[in-house]
Amino acid sequence: MPQLDPIGSILVINGGSSTLKFALFRIGTAPVRELTGSIDRIGSPEATLRWAPEGAGTIGPQSVDAPNHAACIELLLTCIADRLRHCPVVAIGHRVVHGGQHYRAPQPLTPAVMDELQRLSSSDPEHLPGEIELIQWFAQRYPHLPQVACFDTAFHRDMPRVARLFSIPRRYEKLGLQRYGFHGLSYAFLMRELERVGAPHEVSGRVIMAHLGNGASMAAVKDGKAVDTTMSFTPASGLVMSRRSGDLDPGLISYLARTEGMTVEQFHRMVNTESGLLGVSEISADMRDLLKQEQDDPRAAEAIELFCYQARKWIGALAATLGGVDTVVFTAGIGEHSPIIRARICAGLEFLGVALDTVRNEADEAVISSEGSRVTVRVIHTDEESEIARSVLEMIGAES
Repeated sequence: MPQLDPIGSILVINGGSSTLKFALFRIGTAPVRELTGSIDRIGSPEATLRWAPEGAGTIGPQSVDAPNHAACIELLLTCIADRLRHCPVVAIGHRVVHGGQHYRAPQPLTPAVMDELQRLSSSDPEHLPGEIELIQWFAQRYPHLPQVACFDTAFHRDMPRVARLFSIPRRYEKLGLQRYGFHGLSYAFLMRELERVGAPHEVSGRVIMAHLGNGASMAAVKDGKAVDTTMSFTPASGLVMSRRSGDLDPGLISYLARTEGMTVEQFHRMVNTESGLLGVSEISADMRDLLKQEQDDPRAAEAIELFCYQARKWIGALAATLGGVDTVVFTAGIGEHSPIIRARICAGLEFLGVALDTVRNEADEAVISSEGSRVTVRVIHTDEESEIARSVLEMIGAES
């Protein structure tokens, strides 16, 4: 890869099935954020764009025409056009959800890597096809710009083999059927932040991180290495999420096929877009909406209770894999901004040594555990885009 221009910038692309987040970072000793934006509801007539130059107010949401991911590129290029006149893009970093068995570190997006991503796309049809489309579009538009894939699965590649195995016939492991884990870019960033803000022993201790947003997962880390996680072969597994079911009995597939005539495609759609908080509540996929209605609608109350119950259960399970827990970190939309959900999840974890300080928790302070708590409970803002920019800068700097 070519050496980065010291006055250039790194464009970060974080594409989901119906959303696209983007950020621009100026190259320095560490990447410096210049601008952040997002396009939501891609493919819908209700698509919106919002963006904010660093240090300035947010512009939007504005209604936009975004029938597909390719259309979003022109929108985001318009947002960053002024910045590019003085600080042109010299590299692009992409969040790629699935890296399969081979990739445990960021990779330059060579033809061989692209072939592997195409092969993996059936493993995550909710994310990978859109991500591949974005990468291909940038390659056509800017063929000389280096592009780097940063994988959500890479963080978990050091998990013990026993934590990655499925209890199915061994021959399927050769086809790549194993537990991978996701949200790895978020967890990598959180571990760096914990090293920066935490006590010296925390980052090398027993840590459980809870990434609770539209997608939700947890990861257990000991001595700085991944030990286990809640998500598995796909991002639909593990915790209850906004629209994804989390863990299910596999017998449901054949049962619904026999009794409802449900096809594979219908089942896939159900567990990825019609389940979770939305499916249980029949009201909304947004935790904020459900909290407003839980006193009046028992379905909203039950969806919230299930979310918190499953999260609490998984913290207990992950603590067992670690032999206890020293630090719990809450992050992402719900984890960072919902004191009541944090409190409900932690209620009942006193046996592990968790004790929240109500005032600190309600104030969204950095440390929300009480002075006497044996476990430090933290709230840390995650920043996947910053982690991607750092990875791109490190990779290209090492190769130049």
